[in-house]
Amino acid sequence: MLKDRSKLTTEKRNARSRGIDRLSARGIVRVISDEDAKVARAVAAESEAIARAANLVVERFRRGGRLFYVGAGTSGRLGVLDASECPPTYGTPPSMVQGIIAGGRRALVRSIEGAEDRAEDGAKAVARKRIGPRDAVVGIAACGLTPFVRGALREARRVGAVTIFLTCAPESARLTKVDVLINPVVGPEVVTGSTRMKAGTATKLVLNTLTTTAMIRLGKVYDNLMVDLRATNAKLRDRAERIVMEVTGVPRPKARLLLKRAHGWAKVAIVMHFRRCGFNEARDILAKCDESLRAAIGR
Repeated sequence: MLKDRSKLTTEKRNARSRGIDRLSARGIVRVISDEDAKVARAVAAESEAIARAANLVVERFRRGGRLFYVGAGTSGRLGVLDASECPPTYGTPPSMVQGIIAGGRRALVRSIEGAEDRAEDGAKAVARKRIGPRDAVVGIAACGLTPFVRGALREARRVGAVTIFLTCAPESARLTKVDVLINPVVGPEVVTGSTRMKAGTATKLVLNTLTTTAMIRLGKVYDNLMVDLRATNAKLRDRAERIVMEVTGVPRPKARLLLKRAHGWAKVAIVMHFRRCGFNEARDILAKCDESLRAAIGR
């Protein structure tokens, strides 16, 4: 275990932000923006690792498994955020993608820093969720040393789950044995050690890419449209209507009627239109086509 945290990239001082307290607001913003510009390149360099992770997650989903994010502080909150956005975007059940944060729900809105220091708590969190061989666990730790996350990954690996580790510190990246390591190196933070900045941005990009890739591979996107969304509020109803109109070519009143018959489910409404069938038959067709809309309306 690495004992001297000052050696970590995420804890080093950034030479480009020295004297930042003397700058004007415009000068400060320029420094931050210049550093933020490096994040996308660092994440792009990990494309192959992210793709490997996405393929493993898809494999687990197809076996009826789940995806869990585990983190503390900013890392934990970003995991919970990504998980919470999957149901409205892709029509997934809330249990399919879940976030585990050290300190529990209270830590989402209030910092509970000491909660990350107990590896045994991470292992217990994995046990409480009954994580097993069909599941995938993504540990998120900017510095790579968070005991809660490392304990969770060890337990997940012990019970046979797929394990993925996301960290921005190359010095600690290989200290935890996992199936896939994702290590975007964004460099020292503008404010030394403030990993809610570049490391947090990199984490959000990686998680977005991971779940988006997985959902596309599962057939929840047709062309570049989120056809598996459920129209549960005004914004989503409008979007669902526009998606049905785009794919089928029908006018909005017809799209609205199709969605009503499909209980607000855009993908099913589209199948009902092309296959001239009812809701239940459309669902059966999609099931036989492995939930692929392209296959369902192409046959």
